[in-house]
Amino acid sequence: MNKITVLVVDDHPLLREGLVKILSLDDSLDVVGEAGDGEAGIRLVEELRPQVVLLDINLPKTNGILACKIIKERYPETQVIVLTVCEEERLVLEIVRAGANGYLLKDVEPSTLVQAIKDAVSGKAPLHPKIAGTVLQQFGQMAKALDMNNGQVLTNREQEVIRLMAKGSTNRTIAKELFISEKTVKNHITNIFRKLEVGDRTEAVLKAMEKQII
Repeated sequence: MNKITVLVVDDHPLLREGLVKILSLDDSLDVVGEAGDGEAGIRLVEELRPQVVLLDINLPKTNGILACKIIKERYPETQVIVLTVCEEERLVLEIVRAGANGYLLKDVEPSTLVQAIKDAVSGKAPLHPKIAGTVLQQFGQMAKALDMNNGQVLTNREQEVIRLMAKGSTNRTIAKELFISEKTVKNHITNIFRKLEVGDRTEAVLKAMEKQII
């Protein structure tokens, strides 16, 4: 049976050593390398091509969020499981957007960690119970936004534009307010019209108010 290859990336040597020992006790896992910073982690992924990367968020040189994004862009087949002490909602959502396949806290039981690695390889998304609620809530908000916009979500920038449109601002004023070009403003308005299925600014503002976008 082929073993699951794992790379451990954490800036605390003692914790890293402990993780390696725990994982080495399972005959189905093979820890092929370890790194103490994000930059080294990315380099080792390129060299070793592990199936799973255990990745901390607070890393020197290249932080875990950026490291995760780079790894997933270059090696999408690699499963990245974040293993951290961070429970902050902002960081959870950032790392999920960066492409992480799983998110566990460092208080996880060794047996749960081992199973999470196996689950990730089989296509599942291991999440710590405390984190699962945050992720599900975010998806719920996204689903609500899709429903409110007839399946077409206005981006944050488009929402800023339509709020200024509601105040009667001209394209030039909107451009100055948002520090973008008038051409970019026109592009945003075109997208807003398309998504809201309207033909002019007044209709767009009324539709946005109706759908509680503004």
